[in-house]
Amino acid sequence: MGDRYELRFSGSGGQGMILAGIVMAEAAAIYDNKVAVQSQSYGPESRGGASKAEVIISDSGTIDYPKATAIDCMLALTQEACTKYHGDIKKDGILLIDSDEVKDIPEGDFKVYSFPIIETARGELGKIIVSNIISLGLIAELTGIVSHGAMEKAVLARVPVAFTELNKKALQIGFDKARELKGN
Repeated sequence: MGDRYELRFSGSGGQGMILAGIVMAEAAAIYDNKVAVQSQSYGPESRGGASKAEVIISDSGTIDYPKATAIDCMLALTQEACTKYHGDIKKDGILLIDSDEVKDIPEGDFKVYSFPIIETARGELGKIIVSNIISLGLIAELTGIVSHGAMEKAVLARVPVAFTELNKKALQIGFDKARELKGN
């Protein structure tokens, strides 16, 4: 990793993008001993409008500017979010899209990974609410920016005890599917 690694989680209000950003930052800072900052924004609608969370992670101990300007990895769970927020993905960055929701894939000098995230949550776990957790597993595996152990600890620290097993399964699905996407 260079001096900073920038992630953007985007979707619509209610999809858990803000929580995903918080969990990623905690995985890096609390459990992987890196430095991380997290920010968020969303439209005036509490549900349904485009929302995003950004996380900047550094190994160097300093993050001199807390806003994302050159995205290394972006998640887009909706077409609106993809269209609105993809412009900052840097050369050789990663765009992870929900293949059922994002049909107009932007062109750019970045790698696109396409996977039916929401449908997988519904079909394999019966709960679309864990789409964000599947996404965190996908991103952790695709980028290697945080360890699997750190990600699991951060996720489990944020979910109610009654949903521990569901979230563990969701995270593991993300890890496994990302390995398949990478081809190893």
